[in-house]
Amino acid sequence: MKLKYLLLALLPFSLAACQSTQTPSNLDQAVNVQSIPDQNKTLAAYEWISTTSTTPKPLTLSFNTQGQLSVKTSCNGLGTSWKIEGDKIVTGAMMGTQMACAEPAMQQERLAADLLGQRSIQFTLNSQNVEAPTLTLVSAKGEKHVFVGKMTPETKYQSQGETIFLEISPETKTCSAGVARIECLQVREIKYDDKGLKTTVDKDWTLFYDHIEGYIHDSKTRQIVRVKRFERQNPAADQSKYAYVKDMVIETETVK
Repeated sequence: MKLKYLLLALLPFSLAACQSTQTPSNLDQAVNVQSIPDQNKTLAAYEWISTTSTTPKPLTLSFNTQGQLSVKTSCNGLGTSWKIEGDKIVTGAMMGTQMACAEPAMQQERLAADLLGQRSIQFTLNSQNVEAPTLTLVSAKGEKHVFVGKMTPETKYQSQGETIFLEISPETKTCSAGVARIECLQVREIKYDDKGLKTTVDKDWTLFYDHIEGYIHDSKTRQIVRVKRFERQNPAADQSKYAYVKDMVIETETVK
């Protein structure tokens, strides 16, 4: 199947500040998604991750409420439109970047394009387990592909969050969090103009006492990370007012 080019654009940026190696609290698992009234909203409330992938990265589906379906593979990013009609998910023409990758990743990408591109897909959505619902899609050959849902941060924290950009130093510092001694990240806030050009970098490093979900620190790499900051609805006494979630790495530099 031929894939059209998908133009990937950097969205406008807005910013603010600060990670440590602390473990996130289970108290953040607060949202009862059983209150979501229909399948459209349930699909959009999760990222759907393949349970059968043997490639470096699992096949991951993201449905949004504006009718766009994003597909993450081990190679190219794919995208199409989607809507529910009866017991079918109806998709439009598949678009995607056209980078060449190793054959297992290309096989995964072809499977995704065949399964999701311009089809009426029979599906079953089981949301009895709110923490890990399942989505089963049936291919044109009658093969069943099962995906497990992981709550999006927007669902988990019940807000859209604020996008910020943090430059993270490879060097951590020992710091105090209450009575505990922990290793804190050192961060600087980055700002960009509406063309994506860097306009401001804080001069001094700041200790970051919190945790960035999804971020893995590398002591040999300086990184600029796009982060979503969410305000917790009912933080525990020992919790920060905010939760931070890694969105994507913007820039990396190896430091000797």
